[in-house]
Amino acid sequence: MQRKATIRHNAARLACVLLAFLTFALPSAATPAATARLPSVSARGAVLYDASEGGAGVLWEKNAHARMPMASTTKIMTALVAIESLPLTTAIQIPAAAGGGAAAAVGVEGSSVYLREGEKQTLEALLYAMMLESANDAATAIAIAVAGSVEAFAELMNRRAADMGLGDTHFVNPHGLDAPEHFTSAYDLALIASEALKNPELRKIAGTYRSSMPLGDESGARLLINHNRLLRSYPGAIGGKTGFTKKSGRCLVSAAERDGLRLVAVTLSAPDDWKDHECLLDYGFAGFENIVLADANELEYAVSVSGGEQGTVLAANTSAVRVTLPRSHGEITAENELSDIAVAPVSRGDALGRVRWMCDGTEIASTDVCAEYDAAAVKNKKFSLWRWFLSLFGLKI
Repeated sequence: MQRKATIRHNAARLACVLLAFLTFALPSAATPAATARLPSVSARGAVLYDASEGGAGVLWEKNAHARMPMASTTKIMTALVAIESLPLTTAIQIPAAAGGGAAAAVGVEGSSVYLREGEKQTLEALLYAMMLESANDAATAIAIAVAGSVEAFAELMNRRAADMGLGDTHFVNPHGLDAPEHFTSAYDLALIASEALKNPELRKIAGTYRSSMPLGDESGARLLINHNRLLRSYPGAIGGKTGFTKKSGRCLVSAAERDGLRLVAVTLSAPDDWKDHECLLDYGFAGFENIVLADANELEYAVSVSGGEQGTVLAANTSAVRVTLPRSHGEITAENELSDIAVAPVSRGDALGRVRWMCDGTEIASTDVCAEYDAAAVKNKKFSLWRWFLSLFGLKI
């Protein structure tokens, strides 16, 4: 048996009609409030992705799955693999020529912090150099330290991409210099960035505007300035990565967060990338909101227990429930589907029911409600049933 009750969610600020939810066109978008203008971007490929807890995924896209070179935005995956492989305090000696040709970390073309053979840096310092100054020599040094060679590290990057289910991405190097089989899509890059933002250490590095790193064993330091100018100009910006080669054109990943809504914008081959990103992020924040439907343990219910040492057990949601919706969404209701009787023994964490949130007939979120503690069975089943019966009337023995 189950009982179903409908509870209205107090939402005075909500509008009365849920517009077409996540309806796509080309370029596609989840339909937001009528006041949010659809983006117009210069990029060949672009995505606005909702990376919030309970996020809606793609909010807008243009050629999202087109495979393109991504230049130094590659380094987001490089940083993710490195942080997942080694402690930030790991000491790394920039390889000397005697190390079997591994001195390729010195003198790599493109952006550089001019590492010297034999100098020692921590992984953390090299990550700051790579993510802020886009240093290709730092990216190469990291790859060699983690996997022994650029090629072996690229395999780790591809393995991580496969674990994430990315179908439009292949890595050949850790820095993003042009190579025939080095590519991604705006969609895949948004997923990589979203995954990277879950790592607090990487999020801190990517969100830092200014830092420094030692000059090896010498006194003094290298000044590091983040190329992502949105960190200082766009409210709520929390990270991202720039990139450019002649083949790829201007590439940019940015992320910003306001009131629990975390947005990731990606553009590939975008002549006017800074304006594109302001346009994409403005669209997202104007048209969508991330709503807390329930805090952790907020939904608490007493469920009767048959055959237990106690007549009832408390059940609650173990984590917060959030969802992203267009700001013009309609009324939200919650439907509780709870067991009338739980049969002992009941273990902590056992699902005893479910709560579903609906908006105009569409389910937008759900969560299990689970036992908060154990309810052991009693040996005398007749006595147990009698105690359960009395508990229905609020009586105890």
